[in-house]
Amino acid sequence: MDTHTTAAADVSSSQPHQRPEEETPWLTTREQQLWRAHLEVSKLLDYQLGRELQPHGLAINDYEILVVLSEAPQRRMRMTDLATATLQSKSRLSHQITRMESAGLVLRQECPGDRRGLYAHLTDQGWDTMQQIAPDHVRSVRAHFIDRFTPEQIDAMYAALAPIADHLRGLRGRS
Repeated sequence: MDTHTTAAADVSSSQPHQRPEEETPWLTTREQQLWRAHLEVSKLLDYQLGRELQPHGLAINDYEILVVLSEAPQRRMRMTDLATATLQSKSRLSHQITRMESAGLVLRQECPGDRRGLYAHLTDQGWDTMQQIAPDHVRSVRAHFIDRFTPEQIDAMYAALAPIADHLRGLRGRS
């Protein structure tokens, strides 16, 4: 659907949640260009950074888990909190942690006092892997993203994006 069209749509009575087209705040051409550029950059950057992690035997989601765990107290985090922090379902995270356990990067540990709770703990091997790969990853982030901006553009991008991140975290209950 062209999201900047202003023509009225046929509204079916079988879909009461649907609003008439004239009430939809369609994107202007410029807004649509921004939105699509954002989507494309996000996907292409994720793809490129993932490609550059492949020689290290990691996917971008693996690297994100290593980062989150490396920054957590005692390099461990409850699995439910890790799923929330990495925007993954509990089942997807569980499968990913299983693969990372097989590689010796993380270890599941029981939570004292909570028989059902589990921690994901960054192993020494996981920490060493993180320290080895982080410089390459930072160079990639710099080459493909940060160095594409002037210092003023970086400030403006942060000022524009931080409130959106705050808003979306608030919707998830993670302000």
